[in-house]
Amino acid sequence: MSDLLQQSFAEFFAGIGLMRIGLERAGWRIAFANDIDEDKWEMYRDHFGNSGEFVLKDVHDLGSAAIPTVALATASFPCNDLSLAGARQGLEGAQSSAFWGFIEVLTKMGRRRPPIILLENVTGFLSSNDGNDFRDALLALNRLGYAVDAFIIDAVRFVPQSRQRLFVVGAKIHDALVCNESPKFFESDSRPGSLVDFILWHPEINWRIRSLPSLPSRQAHLEDIIENLSPNSQMWWSRDRCEYLLNQMSPKHRAQAEAMIRGTLTCYGTVFRRVRNGRSMAELRTDGIAGCLRTPRGGSGRQILFVAGKGRFNVRLLTPRECARLMGADDFVIRAPLNQALFGFGDAVCVPVIEWIAQNYLNCLWQEDYAPEKTRKVPKAVTSYGKTSRR
Repeated sequence: MSDLLQQSFAEFFAGIGLMRIGLERAGWRIAFANDIDEDKWEMYRDHFGNSGEFVLKDVHDLGSAAIPTVALATASFPCNDLSLAGARQGLEGAQSSAFWGFIEVLTKMGRRRPPIILLENVTGFLSSNDGNDFRDALLALNRLGYAVDAFIIDAVRFVPQSRQRLFVVGAKIHDALVCNESPKFFESDSRPGSLVDFILWHPEINWRIRSLPSLPSRQAHLEDIIENLSPNSQMWWSRDRCEYLLNQMSPKHRAQAEAMIRGTLTCYGTVFRRVRNGRSMAELRTDGIAGCLRTPRGGSGRQILFVAGKGRFNVRLLTPRECARLMGADDFVIRAPLNQALFGFGDAVCVPVIEWIAQNYLNCLWQEDYAPEKTRKVPKAVTSYGKTSRR
């Protein structure tokens, strides 16, 4: 059986390999991985071993001959220039322009292009440069023969972390399908109104929208992922540092913190430092959900744990293991230093989100369109919108 028939995949911008874990849980097999970051490669190697599929190189320098024939290619390309927190230079920015390196690789692969593509990025991709970056990216996939679909999933449906991400699936399809312009077909808990509007306002894009099941309801809470550290652990902050953080809070957040301290039970919250009106402020979240994990550039990206109750409070950074659990990678092997580990997890995908996409979309698409004829299943509801869809 060829690599293609074994549901193999190539993971571009692989980072520490959480995309791989999610896909492997759903039955896919790694054939190739690539990233430019040596620190992430070290974490990848610590977990998966040095089995030879990882190529440490700039995507622009990859030769197509080095990339095996696969069924799926994934690309979690850099979000720095697309994020609302970034400079918003878009797909022409120094980091996010790596997307065009991925397109160049697919172009050079020619007839060996994988039949399925999965992109992942921040939701700011949808609005970057007034939507023109997203449009240009999808049209680039169209030119390579892919009809496209898009949806947004918040990791909070799976883990106690607020982490919205935009996903695009590109698929080579057999024939044109009936057009359905009803917004109700598109809109669901994974296609909010802003995305629906983009789809309907861009009929020049060759869409193939697939119906998706409802997203699950999260069961875990922040307290479920907390490590039981010794009171003597060096992770805990000094009293002076704890008091300083408390004094950085606005009156509203300070009142919430003091209510937690007075409580009869131990409660958990998370804190980010943000600059408000030129002043560094500590913002407390107490809804049992962590904020979005980030890469710890400077000090503001590192998420702080606030533990309070019975008249006391303690403060520390989230540990690498807690970050792994917030990404659904509970058993990830971690040998890297603190900042390296926080960076690796902050710049990764949420494992159960990827597993859900694979089980509810990619596996179905594979079985219906690309698996051997005798194993194919009856297609689910899909619609094309815009240009005529061709294989």
